Amino acid sequence: MDKPVLVLNSNFEPINVCGYQRAIGLMLTQKATLILNGRGVIHSSVNVYPLPSIIRLSHMVNRPRLKVALSRREIFRRDHYTCQYCGKTSINLTVDHVIPRHMGGTHEWKNLVTACYACNHLKGGRALSETGMRLLRQPKEPPTAARYIFARFLPENNDWIEYLAGW
Repeated sequence: MDKPVLVLNSNFEPINVCGYQRAIGLMLTQKATLILNGRGVIHSSVNVYPLPSIIRLSHMVNRPRLKVALSRREIFRRDHYTCQYCGKTSINLTVDHVIPRHMGGTHEWKNLVTACYACNHLKGGRALSETGMRLLRQPKEPPTAARYIFARFLPENNDWIEYLAGW
């Protein structure tokens, strides 16, 4: 009952994910229509309502293009939970500034990577040229594609893939 619902704009662009209660409320107030019901129904004392998987808004909503927020979780996700210095995959990683902050490094996508504790300690507050270490991949901002942004919901919602593919 707590599964997420994909919200599409009137032009079928994916714009949000909400809970089923909010989705049913939007459908009852005629602000959204049901696109896909793959989860069954909810019974009230009088009516039966479909439990939506995907809804589409009735009117176009102008929103800025979705961006991936800079956070620890998103840095780990972008780097596939892999140390960018030695290649070790783990859930116990740290975030490292490629160019340390005290040397003028910034807190942005292109300067942040995941590192295991050993590599982060070895690098310390020094530049890569001073340590002899190399990055496996140059850090960059993750894509703003809908499939990447909503990817954490995809394992249990395979029916969303066709609606996320074109955006």
